[in-house]
Amino acid sequence: MTKINDKKPYEQMDQMNLDIPQIDEEKTRAKMKRMLDRYKILMLQTPEDFMPKITTTYTITPPSFSNQFHSSTEDAALNKMDWEIERDQYMKRIQRGINRLTQKERRILVMLYMQTEDMYDYEIYAEMGLSQRYYYRVKNKAYYRLAFALREEVYKQVDKS
Repeated sequence: MTKINDKKPYEQMDQMNLDIPQIDEEKTRAKMKRMLDRYKILMLQTPEDFMPKITTTYTITPPSFSNQFHSSTEDAALNKMDWEIERDQYMKRIQRGINRLTQKERRILVMLYMQTEDMYDYEIYAEMGLSQRYYYRVKNKAYYRLAFALREEVYKQVDKS
């Protein structure tokens, strides 16, 4: 008869059923790519919906002495301000996450997503002096680590049947 303490550590782990969730690397990487693509778009974009209307509309509105706005220009300005605050918060969050990566990881993601000029993978690894294989390994690790820094990792679904 053997005691639990007589077993090797990896044999004891089998007996303790640890339900640690596993990270879905592919979905996590895809989520980071979507978030970084959104970052790149937000750098360049101001939605037309938030622009004030050029043409005036005539309505009979009694004067109001409250702090409510009725003008489409004022509404557009407020909507644009809300959108800009949300955009700035999102972009600062991504920037803080990027700053927590290693220098190589940070440089790759900055060159891919945070510059106005598009760069391709082969241009980046050639400029950085990395082999293609090593570049993709560092790039994938950067997505993974960024997901942890932003707390955006995606976990595999476990069937409990």
